[in-house]
Amino acid sequence: MHLFWLVKRGEEREREMASPLKTHVVIFPFMAQGHTLPLLDLSKALSQRDIKVTIITTASNAISIAQSTADHPLIGIAEIPFPAIHGLPKGCENTTQLPSMEFFLPFLQATKQLQKPFEQVLENMSQSNDLPICVVSDFFLGWTLQSCQAFGVPRLVFHGMGVLSMALVKSAWVHAPNLENISSSDPLYLPGMDIPFVLTAADLPERVNSPHDDPFCQFIGEVAEAEMNSWGVIVNSFLELEGNHVSSLESFYKNNAKAWCIGPLSLYGDNTEPFQTSLNHEMIMKWLSMHTMLASVIYVSFGTQADISDAQLDEIAYGLEESGHPFLWAVRSPTWEAY
Repeated sequence: MHLFWLVKRGEEREREMASPLKTHVVIFPFMAQGHTLPLLDLSKALSQRDIKVTIITTASNAISIAQSTADHPLIGIAEIPFPAIHGLPKGCENTTQLPSMEFFLPFLQATKQLQKPFEQVLENMSQSNDLPICVVSDFFLGWTLQSCQAFGVPRLVFHGMGVLSMALVKSAWVHAPNLENISSSDPLYLPGMDIPFVLTAADLPERVNSPHDDPFCQFIGEVAEAEMNSWGVIVNSFLELEGNHVSSLESFYKNNAKAWCIGPLSLYGDNTEPFQTSLNHEMIMKWLSMHTMLASVIYVSFGTQADISDAQLDEIAYGLEESGHPFLWAVRSPTWEAY
């Protein structure tokens, strides 16, 4: 794991300017838990290397971010206003606040209006001689590339996915016209990809096969274009796990941009040590060590976004038991109990 490459440019700039200012990195998460949490871990990792971090976010999101980073004095927050737009309920500043995913596209489109406030933050930093050495922004915030270029600051892209999954989605997106007539159960062969398992069209995200003139796909196309022209991509993974697929991922970027594997970022979270020594962790690892056959355990997790009722959890539990396979299931409900 090497964070050195993220700070090398800043250290060189400091030597050239003989400036007493700390190396500075700006982090701009997308307003969703699964996108924000690993970037908070990245912020903590950088601050542990004596790097100043500024997290860009909106007022509502700043509350939880401030609580998470309270013990890290080198991490600061720059608040910008979330726009009020037609078609989006008032006060929604995070995907967890959306009444349904029907509002997801309006939410994505609303984030474009954060560009001017973001540029004002960069302008203030410029006037204070405190521009960052780079901006790490979420994939969905593709417009940050134009802003960063205006101030001469490299933009690094962040995804929540690993190397192989990102490369597969990008390849499927590029080659989507060639996949239209392939059966959903037939194995897929994607050019330039060494897939270590059988992949079918049914395994791909639903949107990959959608018409690319669909409004959501148009948005994805815009941010993908910005990503290809960014300085590089940060991946929450590590070379020992996915090193064989890094070159495949890098092939989708221009100007010899690199993919930096600096994960797992959760290791920098505040609760890492208690988790590693907890009884549950030891029990789970002991149980997993008993199932050494390839693909013998089903892992189930619906993340932080899904809101699943207790009745639905009952049905999922029943289905998992009926599958006849050992399974590991992460359940977030405070009220549901296994029967």
